[in-house]
Amino acid sequence: MKEGNPMNKNPIVPFFLIFALGIGLIFFFSLYGLEQKEEIAGPDEESTTQEENANTGEFDAEAVSQQKCISCHGENLSGGMGPALNGQAFGAEEMHAAIKDGVPGTAMPAGLVPDEHIDEMVDYILSLD
Repeated sequence: MKEGNPMNKNPIVPFFLIFALGIGLIFFFSLYGLEQKEEIAGPDEESTTQEENANTGEFDAEAVSQQKCISCHGENLSGGMGPALNGQAFGAEEMHAAIKDGVPGTAMPAGLVPDEHIDEMVDYILSLD
C-alpha cells in the first residue's frame, strides 16, 4: 500500500472546480452590472446644463468654471493642481490663448469653452479678484 500526499492524487479536479467557479462569478457579476448600468450612471449633469444654456441662448461662465475648471484650478479658482486664476497672475490675452489653444506641456486642454464664449469666460475669471 502506497501512501502519499493526498494533493498529488488528482490535481486537475480542484483546478477545474476553481476555474468553473471563476467563470460563473464573472458571468454573474457582468449580468448584475448590466442591470445596474442606468442606476450607476445617473443623469448627465454636464450635458443637461449645456442643453439648458443652449435653449436659453445664455452662457453661464460660473457654471462652466464649476464643471470644467475647479477640478484642476481649485475651488474659487484659487489654485490646486493648476495655477490660481483669481489673481492678476495672467492677463486677459494669456487666458484667452490658454482657453482657446490649451497650454502645451501641461494638463490644460484646448476647447473646454466654445470659441464664441471665451471672452465671457475670461471676463468672469478676471472678475474673481
